[in-house]
Amino acid sequence: MRLLVGPITAVGRLEAEADHVLSLISPDAAAPAVTQPRTLLRFNDIAEQREGLIAPSAAMIEAILALRDTPTLLIHCFAGVSRSTAAAYVLACATRPTGEEGALAAQLRSLCPEATPNPLMIALADRILDRGGAMARAIAGIGRGVDAYEGTVIDWRLA
Repeated sequence: MRLLVGPITAVGRLEAEADHVLSLISPDAAAPAVTQPRTLLRFNDIAEQREGLIAPSAAMIEAILALRDTPTLLIHCFAGVSRSTAAAYVLACATRPTGEEGALAAQLRSLCPEATPNPLMIALADRILDRGGAMARAIAGIGRGVDAYEGTVIDWRLA
């Protein structure tokens, strides 16, 4: 599986390389036009439930996991820092055996110094994938990424 991960501004130049697009955007944001098949999930980039905002849900994580057999998946959110990197990490963990969560988190950080995966998405996936908190601990272990307006575009090839 190949994951192309980045901000909304990169969709136009990366879409042609993808078999499917995963758009993770706020409820009121305009979705970029794409020609490839797309899964569009609308939720706010929040780490815990907040009144008036839409939090990521277990059903949304299941929709992300349903894409794990896509040969090349383009994942984007607004900045390419939180929601998209969380989805990429979730898919990486889903394709690798238990026990590799820390190594995958470190690999994500090396690919994108700005990566600050959404902790609520990670916690939900951790439960769904039955990782006993290993995913959440690994992401907490890499800490907050470098401050940036947009994240580095990632081309992550998973074995």
